[in-house]
Amino acid sequence: MKVKTMADISDKFKRRTAVAGPDYEKGVKAPRVPWAAATAAAEGNYDAGVQAAIADKRFGKGVTKAGDAKHTKGCIEKGTARYGPGVAVAVPDYEKGFAPFRAALEATTLPPRRARRDPSNLQRVSAVVDTMIKTAQSQA
Repeated sequence: MKVKTMADISDKFKRRTAVAGPDYEKGVKAPRVPWAAATAAAEGNYDAGVQAAIADKRFGKGVTKAGDAKHTKGCIEKGTARYGPGVAVAVPDYEKGFAPFRAALEATTLPPRRARRDPSNLQRVSAVVDTMIKTAQSQA
């Protein structure tokens, strides 16, 4: 079977994806099947795939195969440029998600602060941890 060279294949991949942004956006805005419905319908497949990956120890194999160098390179070359804009776009979701925790913290009464290194100061930490756990459970 005659197959194009890897250089030709990767060149075409690079050229085509560089101009595919509008097609991507169009597909996201008007999918054949809505994302939530398709994703919910695939839950059984997801479970089966994750269990198979666990059984085959694919996570660790993938980490070992990629290694630190690939991870670092990807983070620097892709993540650095995307980090700031991605966070900026996520601010409304962050505020919505964190608001119940902020309100719960604000309503929490901490025990009095004691002298430095006094073990009873851990009760203050415990109060915050308990508040966060209770809030998280109420959000689930």
